[in-house]
Amino acid sequence: MTRAQTYSSPPTIFLGVDTGGTFTDFVAVEGDKVRLHKCLSTPAQPEQAILQGIAALGLDQVAQAGRLVVVHGSTVATNAALEGKGVRTVFISNRGFADMLTLGRQTRDQLYQLRPALKHPPVPRDLCLQTGGRLAADGSEVEPLTQADLQTLRREVEALQPEAVAINLLFSFIDDRFERAIAEAMPESVFVSRSSAVLPEYKEYERGMATWLNAWLGPLVASYLQRLQHALADVPLAVMQSSGGTIDAAGAGQRAVNLLLSGPAGGLAAARQLGQWVERPRLMTFDMGGTSSDVALIDGDIALTSEGKIGPYPVAVPMVDMHTIGAGGGSLAYVDSGGVLQVGPESAGADPGPACYGRGGTRPTVTDANLVLGRLPVSSRLGGELALDAKAAHCAVAELAAEIGMSVEAAAEGIVAIANEHMVRALRVISVQRGFDPADFSLCCFGGAGGLHVCDLAEALGCSDILVPNHGGVFSALGMLLAPRERQLSRTLNRPLNTLDHAEIQRHAAELEREGRLAMCAEGVAGEAIDATLTVDVCYQGQSFPLNLPWQNDIAALAEAFHRTHQQRYGHRLDLPLQLITLRLALRAPSAVQELPTSSGDRPGEPVEWCQVVGSTNEVPRYHRHTLVAGQRVTGPALISEAVATSWVALGWYAEADPRGNLWMRPGDPG
Repeated sequence: MTRAQTYSSPPTIFLGVDTGGTFTDFVAVEGDKVRLHKCLSTPAQPEQAILQGIAALGLDQVAQAGRLVVVHGSTVATNAALEGKGVRTVFISNRGFADMLTLGRQTRDQLYQLRPALKHPPVPRDLCLQTGGRLAADGSEVEPLTQADLQTLRREVEALQPEAVAINLLFSFIDDRFERAIAEAMPESVFVSRSSAVLPEYKEYERGMATWLNAWLGPLVASYLQRLQHALADVPLAVMQSSGGTIDAAGAGQRAVNLLLSGPAGGLAAARQLGQWVERPRLMTFDMGGTSSDVALIDGDIALTSEGKIGPYPVAVPMVDMHTIGAGGGSLAYVDSGGVLQVGPESAGADPGPACYGRGGTRPTVTDANLVLGRLPVSSRLGGELALDAKAAHCAVAELAAEIGMSVEAAAEGIVAIANEHMVRALRVISVQRGFDPADFSLCCFGGAGGLHVCDLAEALGCSDILVPNHGGVFSALGMLLAPRERQLSRTLNRPLNTLDHAEIQRHAAELEREGRLAMCAEGVAGEAIDATLTVDVCYQGQSFPLNLPWQNDIAALAEAFHRTHQQRYGHRLDLPLQLITLRLALRAPSAVQELPTSSGDRPGEPVEWCQVVGSTNEVPRYHRHTLVAGQRVTGPALISEAVATSWVALGWYAEADPRGNLWMRPGDPG
């Protein structure tokens, strides 16, 4: 059995691993058993936390016996991009276009800033090389690529001694022969990234940025995955992509730019599947971890965008359409120069972490505030292992409280309220600002800290339906196992819609499908298991940014769908001709895990303790989540704990368990 063939012949145990900024989460599924684990991340060597988790779950022998498959969400590419720690990379373009990435689109991030901060070019000028091999928009040759050009490029690259090379020639998405020739001329030791392979679409700046990012991050990702694969020996390893599907680790090493939202995409993959199981296709997701919070909308399926950003860099490869803010459990609270209490975006991370972790942290965080308020019980053990230091949390918040002249409890409430406001704003960005009413969606909250804040967020948004998934504290890791094997392909047409017909669209789609099926079958995916979904990018002629729509199998129906969507999104429609920009084909094969075991006790669970919670007159009951039976209702205020997360049921709300172990929270009297 080859490594890639394991998805056709499943082994005994599947392990989903999500490496976050603070914790590394694990979900192991073996038949009708699910095991969970959390451990602190090891940012310097992320693979070490993974190996520790495998050992803690007792899967060492299973791995050696060839009965384990690992599906991993990695933050290596994300962290390197945000911290600006990519490798030395040469950028090769056509003559006259060496400054392409520096000039960009001439947009200003701070439109009204009189003295905007200077932007540093992504690639230093001395690492930008120029050559021949230029094509026109119709694919005809404008300037040849000569043997002398290739020899000169090789000499220049050897003299610069980069670790990676990015090649981005004009209109290479039409004909990539010049890029291929340059790639073959490069030294064998250099990581090479071709724009025609990374993003074969029009817009040379966006294509160039994606190609450079792939080269800049590629050696780091490839090296990390090789180290991890070596440590895992023959254990099959797949990696989560930013689009919500998985890919074989060997292929992932060449597609670093496709892994920039690897971890968060896992949570959306799990939410999509859960929504289908519980018949709630419209979900507003809220993933609150230790370092940040990610929010997104699922309206039947995960929305993808080709206009994403990571730090200062535009990313045009398809990725889940989510909004991220620096407000997590580890977000630091402080008083700014104007004497105003602020929260985030700086985080305590995994080391030293919040003060209550007892690892040397002294500055207050959102987690410390929740502990002071009693919403996070002192008896909690994060991940089932890490005991909380209530005294350290109280001291950290007390120091901040003294600075602003508040009581400790009032300061803790202020920290939580400010963090909540950050998250409410983020949720409004992906709903109200896009023409959606939050009340039409169920608020699905997960992540280790999400359940502590979800009632407050729902009240602010007017949501009356909250879904707290079973295993929500490790939901992204679970999503790795529920995500399909996937390939995303695209082809730019950039033609007036009325010049195309159904047959031509289908011909292009069939060619893309053949290409994608060959790649997936080479990884061992069974061809008959692959499904194809076609979407198209359409805009009014003259517009710069298209809308992505499902292919309607009819040109007229597609045009009407575009007008309708444009009206909903932007509040108007125009009587202008339409342009079809790009075809996008998603190929998907079944996920590693098709169904999760369900269990429910025979007798309703009873409180395991009564806790003091700030703001509650009486002591508040705390329940173990796994003791709640289907249909059991818990009236707030109450705490519901599990090994990897705690949920706070606020006053005026109640929680009800369903047969899958999910919690549904709704306002009012449960009756």
